[in-house]
Amino acid sequence: MIPAAGAQHSGMKLKEYFTRISYKGPLRPLDLKTLTAVLQRHIRSVPFENLNIHCRETIELGLEAAYKKIVKNHRGGWCLENNLLLSWVFQTMGYDVTLLGGNVYAPPENRYDDAMNHLLLKVVIDGKTYIADGGFGIAYQMWQPLELVSGKDQPQKPGIFRVTEDNGVWYFDKIKRKVYSPDSESKSLYFDAPEDLACKKIYSFTLKPRTIEDFREQNTILQTAPGSLFVKKSLCSLQTANGFQVLIGWTLTETKYDYKDNMDLIERTTLTDEEVEKTLKERFNIRLKKKLVPSNESLVPAS
Repeated sequence: MIPAAGAQHSGMKLKEYFTRISYKGPLRPLDLKTLTAVLQRHIRSVPFENLNIHCRETIELGLEAAYKKIVKNHRGGWCLENNLLLSWVFQTMGYDVTLLGGNVYAPPENRYDDAMNHLLLKVVIDGKTYIADGGFGIAYQMWQPLELVSGKDQPQKPGIFRVTEDNGVWYFDKIKRKVYSPDSESKSLYFDAPEDLACKKIYSFTLKPRTIEDFREQNTILQTAPGSLFVKKSLCSLQTANGFQVLIGWTLTETKYDYKDNMDLIERTTLTDEEVEKTLKERFNIRLKKKLVPSNESLVPAS
């Protein structure tokens, strides 16, 4: 097994991380309940965000960089930061953790990306294998680790998640609720394109162990390529007690899961530049050192 992240790193302390996410629960036993409790505090405290790119700063790849940014500087991060940090946290606690690589599904192209562009975690507890992921955001963020059982529906507050295996490749999907919204559109928040209202394809992955160095090329491409989602859109997403909130460009979207009649409530607000900065501070507890230039360019080519 290739280890996810070494437990000993100078200046990195579990206690400081737990203070950052306001976790006051037990660290034992090393069971699914404890793992879930830490994951849930993380996704409600650490935003999924790419704001460095839109502040003309580089997102550094590495455990110490992720720890400094998220724990010391009270920022969020994307999957290569959130899940790398979580791998260290879980492994330092004593869990059996392995890094895995995924390929995100892109609705505009109706296919999974050819490049391995998502980091996720495999955690083994008492002989059972789980997938843990604290770095996807919005409605497709799992709230509990998923047992690695092909075809099993696993209900959670956000909806029903499922992993399905086919010839060595696993597919992570979510069965969605209907949406209650005055301006409801069946479009992906990230990708702008119409998507299946019943089942959302999220990403594929294999169980081949990875190291963070396997993602170095994508770490650069995702924050520099003109067509990259992360270059076109400034985004900051945080899970809440009953849903999630996300700021994409100047649009703040708030979702409440299972609002009524098995429907999710979605509300959108358009902000000014000044309100964007204020919202980041008040809603996401983020204070940027450099000027943010909001962006929300469509990923769908003009017809």
